[in-house]
Amino acid sequence: GAVSDPETIRSQFLQLLRTRRNAQLPLTVEPAKPVVKPLFQDVTPPTFSEAMESCPKANIGNLKELLKEENLYLHTEAGDQGKLPVLILSTKGNNQEKRPAVVFLHSTHKCKEWLRPLLEAYASRGYVAIGVDSRYHGERASSLTTYRDALVSSWKNGDTMPFIFDTVWDLIKLADYLTGRDDIDPTKIGITGESLGGMHAWFAAFADTRYAVAAPIIGVQGFRWAIDNDKWQARVDSIKAVFEEARTDLGKNEIDKEVVEKVWDRIAPGLASQFDAPNTVPAIAPRPLLIVNGAEDPRCPLEGLEIPKTRAYKAYGEAHSDKFKLVAEPGIGHQMTPLMVKEASDWFDQFLK
Repeated sequence: GAVSDPETIRSQFLQLLRTRRNAQLPLTVEPAKPVVKPLFQDVTPPTFSEAMESCPKANIGNLKELLKEENLYLHTEAGDQGKLPVLILSTKGNNQEKRPAVVFLHSTHKCKEWLRPLLEAYASRGYVAIGVDSRYHGERASSLTTYRDALVSSWKNGDTMPFIFDTVWDLIKLADYLTGRDDIDPTKIGITGESLGGMHAWFAAFADTRYAVAAPIIGVQGFRWAIDNDKWQARVDSIKAVFEEARTDLGKNEIDKEVVEKVWDRIAPGLASQFDAPNTVPAIAPRPLLIVNGAEDPRCPLEGLEIPKTRAYKAYGEAHSDKFKLVAEPGIGHQMTPLMVKEASDWFDQFLK
């Protein structure tokens, strides 16, 4: 369809978010305790990630002693999922100047504690580093199937948007909180994330211009393109349960294009139409945007980004051409690598420092 201007599409998106909200609350902050045993929704919890450990750190011998850690809950709406767990790391300093901040979003089945190596690395370089638990993850999950169950329930009841959109609402509320903090420069807040977190970063930057710089990692994709070009399988397999449920409800023998389309329309309305990459990626302009994907990623096929990329270059124009970059790492599938972590790190140093 026709591309509407960024402001219109942004307000349409915010309107959609509001249609599925619980009662509005004033934004309140509640102290929390560090999580001792983080919940990973994997049978075997992950233990180590080379990419996570590869993030550039400042050369500080006593970093552990210098780190200041804050744990808190932000209430973003009524109900138990309206409680957003936040982990903030920065370095103790007597200097009162405001610092740049970067928000990090974890991937499917992980949690904010998993992000700690990245948060520490950014804190060492003078950032206020913020990790949160996405909806139905980490402290917002109670079992190994919480996220899966939420997706299925959304298909059945159409009352929540557990895939991407509800977490974007939290990230808008998070921006309210961060822009009011004494130690953060409200004009220098960046956002990044891996996989599901990359999608969260992309959509939050689209929805809220207070995210001044964005670097989504292995998250940006063309949902409509994947349906039209029969390249939806890998993405569907990543949250299979909801598609299986829909297949049964629609009386089909297998998951097909129609099932995929119906699921997206129900659990994330507009994801494969007006809010897809061709419209929302260019809407981030002229704020600096780095998209980093694997060249062989079946969940985020590169060909599906041709139109968004062309439109983005146009939106950024000559004057801002250095502020948009798409990096596709050769030979890499759906995986965050040390190169990607470094690219994002350099991007924030370039535009937030």
